[in-house]
Amino acid sequence: MITLSEVSEVLEEIIPACTNSHIQKIHQPAADTIIFFLRKPGLSLPLLISAHPQYARLHLLSQKVSNAPEPPSFCQYLRAHLLGGRIRRIAQTPNDRIIWFEIERSGQHYVLVVALIGRSANMFVLDAHTNVLRALKSDRQAIGENFQLASPPFKPDTSKGENPPTTLFDSWPISQRIEQQYLSDAQTGIEEQLHQRELTATRKQVKKQQRRVLALKQDLEKVSRYREYGRYGELLKSHAAMIGKGQSHITVVDYFDDQLPEITLPLDPEKNGQANLQDYFKKYRKFTGAERNLQPRLIDAEQELAIFQEHLREVEAGKILITKTSEQPPSYSEIQTMNPERTKTAPKTATPYRRFISIDGHPILVGKSAKDNDTLTFRVSKPDDLWLHARGTPGSHVVIELEKGQSVPHETLKDAATLALFYSDLRKSGKGEVVHTLRKHVRKAKGQKPGSVILSQDKTVWVYVDQARLDRLKHSPSSTT
Repeated sequence: MITLSEVSEVLEEIIPACTNSHIQKIHQPAADTIIFFLRKPGLSLPLLISAHPQYARLHLLSQKVSNAPEPPSFCQYLRAHLLGGRIRRIAQTPNDRIIWFEIERSGQHYVLVVALIGRSANMFVLDAHTNVLRALKSDRQAIGENFQLASPPFKPDTSKGENPPTTLFDSWPISQRIEQQYLSDAQTGIEEQLHQRELTATRKQVKKQQRRVLALKQDLEKVSRYREYGRYGELLKSHAAMIGKGQSHITVVDYFDDQLPEITLPLDPEKNGQANLQDYFKKYRKFTGAERNLQPRLIDAEQELAIFQEHLREVEAGKILITKTSEQPPSYSEIQTMNPERTKTAPKTATPYRRFISIDGHPILVGKSAKDNDTLTFRVSKPDDLWLHARGTPGSHVVIELEKGQSVPHETLKDAATLALFYSDLRKSGKGEVVHTLRKHVRKAKGQKPGSVILSQDKTVWVYVDQARLDRLKHSPSSTT
C-alpha cells in the first residue's frame, strides 16, 4: 500500500502535469480501480486511482490496463458528471493519505476525494458545498450529508479564474516506481489470494461430491434388499388365491433352486394374497429402477469425485496456475505495454472447428484442438446433436448437426465416425471404435483438462478409414479443412 510520504512525492510530481487537464475518458477496470485519461496540449496522462484495501495507490500509468466490458455504476456516474471536466486544483490533507481533486464541468463544480486509508480506502464525489453525491463503496457517510472524513485543504472556488500554468513532463519517475512496486507486491498477493480461493472452492467441491456419492450408495443400499423380490413374487403367484387377510407369512417351495428347498415369505396381514403379490413386484421394480438409474449416476459421481480429488492434489502441490475471474482483483498478467502504433482493429477469430457435409447433406463439425473441442461441444453444438469421439485415445470432438428428434442416417453416422477416427491418434492404424451419444449426455466436470468429458448413454461403432469416403468428405460442398 502507498505510504504517506509516497503520496506526497507522487502528488508533487503529478500536480503540475494534471492541473488544468481535461478528463477525456474514464475507465473502471476493476471494482476498486478508476483510470482517468487526461489531456492537455501536447500531453496525454493516464492517471490510475485504486481504493483496493491492500494496494490503495495513485500514480500515472506507463502501461495499458484492460477495461471492463460493461462500466460499473460508479464509472457511469463519473462519466455523467465529470467526463469532459477540467481539473482545477489537486491538494492533500496535511499528514494524511486523502487527496482532493477540484473539477469544473459546464459551470458545475465537483470535488473528487480519494481516501487511500487501508481497509477504509474509498472514493467520494462531492458537490461545491462538500456534500456527498456518490461513493465508490458503501460507507457510513450518507449520501447528501456533508463530508466528515476530513476537512477540505482548500475552499472550493466557483469563480472562473485564470488557468494555472502548464508544466509538461516526459517521464514520471515516482509514478513508475510505485507502479513497479505494485507489479511485484500486488501480483504476489493476488496470486496467493487466488490460490487460496481456488483451494477453498476445490475442497468444497470434493466434500459436496463425496456427499453425493455417499447419498447414491445409501439409496442403492436401501433397495438392495429387494433384489430377490422378483423371484419371491413368481413363487407367490400360484399361492396368491389361497392367502387371506390376517396371514403374516407363507411357506413355499423354491423351484428356482435345483435342491427345491422350502422358503418362508413374509406377508402383510392387512392385505390379501393379490395385494401382497403386487407389493413384491412393486418393490422389485423399485430395485431394478434404482439399478438402471442410480448405478450410472453413481459411476459418473465417482468419476467426477476422482477428478476433483486429483485437481485438489494439484492445487495443494502448487502445480496449477490459477488465473483471475471477473470477480477477482485485477492482475497485471493482462496488462499490455502501450504502443501508439498498435492497430485498433482486432484480428478475426478463426473458427474452432472444421466443417464437412455428409452424403445425406448433414453438417459435420470437427474440433481443431483440445480447447476448440470444448468450444465446439459446449458452445456451438445443440443438445440434440449427435456427438462422436474415437474411443480411448486423444482426438477431435465430432458433432453431427440434427433437429430435435431427428434420427441419424447410417451413412452419415459412418461419415462422422470416419472423421472422428481420422482426426485422432488412431489415424495411422486406420481402424478402431468410435463412441457416440447425444450432445446432452456429454458433461464436463470442474477441473477436467481441455477436451476431457464424461459420457452417459453412449454406444459404439467400429469403422475403418475408407480413403474414398474421406476424399468425398474433404471435397464436399462448404467443407473447411
